[in-house]
Amino acid sequence: MSVDLTRPEVDRPTYAGTLRRLRSAQKSNRNVQAYSRWVNRPLARYLAAAAFHLGLTPNQVTLLSGGLTLGAILTLAVAPATVATGLAVSAALVLGYLLDSADGQLARLRGGGSAVGEWMDHMIDCVKTSSLHLAVLLAMYRSFELPGAGWLLVPLGWSLTAGVVFFGFMLTDQLRRNGLDPSAPAPLPADASGTTLRSLLVLPTDYGLLCLVFALLGWHDGFRAVYTGLLVLYTGFALAAIVKWYLEMAGVDAARRAGQAGPQVKA
Repeated sequence: MSVDLTRPEVDRPTYAGTLRRLRSAQKSNRNVQAYSRWVNRPLARYLAAAAFHLGLTPNQVTLLSGGLTLGAILTLAVAPATVATGLAVSAALVLGYLLDSADGQLARLRGGGSAVGEWMDHMIDCVKTSSLHLAVLLAMYRSFELPGAGWLLVPLGWSLTAGVVFFGFMLTDQLRRNGLDPSAPAPLPADASGTTLRSLLVLPTDYGLLCLVFALLGWHDGFRAVYTGLLVLYTGFALAAIVKWYLEMAGVDAARRAGQAGPQVKA
């Protein structure tokens, strides 16, 4: 259970003590990709602890995350696709992703999040998902010497697939939250949910990995090859996820129909 450390009657811990509290208040690792699980979340704890001791709110951290990410996307859209641009864009996206994890950790540390905070977080994610690959499209069109115009379909494919996955994930999660699935298992503790193998297998779907790929932007052919290969893998996982979500919702409907039928009572 989290403790509201903002209350005056609670002694403020040291930075090391805050880190210890954060380690014991992590979300489940179930279905979490390798980079997010072993790199982004652990490093984000340090930023969340620093934000707490600086007196920042979770919403302020969310805005910092969004500002860095959107700044990176604008840079990608308007600056030449050079080595320096790629490194700067990648670094800003990585830091924005760290802060995107830190805001939730900070919220749990302070006693819980808010509806406004969750709304802000998802809206920024939506803008990021909608615009990142369109910025890649502009960068490729302006700076790359492409073998053919068909290569411009790759960022469009990314934009379409990422948008569908984002919407599908949010909708499925919302239906679960509304209690439409009475058979859903109870959340597993963070140290017992999610296997190493699964985290590695779903690595191609990790947004953090995509952030790192932009470091290759100045190497046009290399970036194009890795970016396209990652799209192929991501699309395969997306199709599997859509089938899985559909079957889950079909199970929800079946459970609801069974519950509505109830036991038959003879007259």
